[in-house]
Amino acid sequence: MLKLEHQTLNDRAYGALKQELILGGFSPGQTLVIRKLAETFGISTTPIREALQRLVAERLLEMQNNRSIIVPLLSAPAFEELTHIRIAVEGLAGEMAASLMTENGLLDIQATLAGMQRAIEAGDAKAYLSLNEAFHFAIYQHAGAPILLNMIRDLWGRVGPYLKLLMQADRYIPRSNDAHRRIVAALEQRNGPAVRVSLEQDIAMAAAILSENLRTAR
Repeated sequence: MLKLEHQTLNDRAYGALKQELILGGFSPGQTLVIRKLAETFGISTTPIREALQRLVAERLLEMQNNRSIIVPLLSAPAFEELTHIRIAVEGLAGEMAASLMTENGLLDIQATLAGMQRAIEAGDAKAYLSLNEAFHFAIYQHAGAPILLNMIRDLWGRVGPYLKLLMQADRYIPRSNDAHRRIVAALEQRNGPAVRVSLEQDIAMAAAILSENLRTAR
């Protein structure tokens, strides 16, 4: 986690904590300790406390009866519902982005995909997950739909803590970039429906593996 400068305060603390959720920096069920987070980010406890309260209000975090704040544990039905929603909205964003994609944007996405492949070959799960987030949001940002983009970020904030479990699944790793390559090929052709289908397949494949873990854990 990067240190935050003191002048960033509430909004930056909120943004940093939300990004940690999206990237899987926190684990499902983890208790978030205000003082420890403040030390990690190099700021006082007040902006951290207020940022956590905002995330609780958004239901990205959960307050327990003893007032401790945890990363929510998802039931299998809740995870399935989130997956259906992600497939719908991320597929839509990808389809919208295809016709609006710039050449520079496409070059960045291609470079990110190459970095993801290097991370797989190096066995660097943390780098892969960070690049995976960058890959997806580089596409969604080109949709020109800020409300939709915020919805997607909130959804990733809910499922992000579970995504690192994918990198522990032997049958996922060799296939993890298959759909990504199809997405890039469709973007190169400006084929919105094909981008949408490949994004849907990517989300569904990852979710199927994670769902198995959730069912066996209950």
